[in-house]
Amino acid sequence: MPTDDLPETLHVTTDEQLRAVSNLTRHRIMAVLRFEPATITQIAERVGLAKGSSSYHVRLLERAGLVKVVRTRKVRGVTERYYAMAARSIALPDPGEGGPDVLMRHAVADLEASPTDRERHVRMAHLRLTEEHFAELGARLQALADEYRELSDPSLPDASLVFALFHPVSHGQADGGAK
Repeated sequence: MPTDDLPETLHVTTDEQLRAVSNLTRHRIMAVLRFEPATITQIAERVGLAKGSSSYHVRLLERAGLVKVVRTRKVRGVTERYYAMAARSIALPDPGEGGPDVLMRHAVADLEASPTDRERHVRMAHLRLTEEHFAELGARLQALADEYRELSDPSLPDASLVFALFHPVSHGQADGGAK
């Protein structure tokens, strides 16, 4: 399916959309649909769900406007629907102070479930940067992710890239400023 006609980004703005993307199973379904359309049966096989569960989760994503039917075909008298993402990427709202970061929770769950016998690159680095360097690093990471997303080939195995560049809470903020 050509993705040229898809919007670049869909911003999650409604409670229904936020609830839809907050579920790990639906997150994994969207990952299946990231590069190519799939039927309920194909989604169920890739995610390891029963077809009925897969159908339920896809309907919720469709109702929230995150996925859409992009093609149908008749197979033995039954209409088979192919679903795809409604945009190239999904932008989540800032979780706000103290709020759970849905994307990071899903990323950690996916990392924990990933096969340990395959190559993985996991690293955490503590940095001290000027605001200018902080902004520059954020832009470079985003550009690198975009560059490799453009190189993605649906015929190749999935790989996930997650990064978070942030200012952690300082010890004075974490304990209310008490020393």
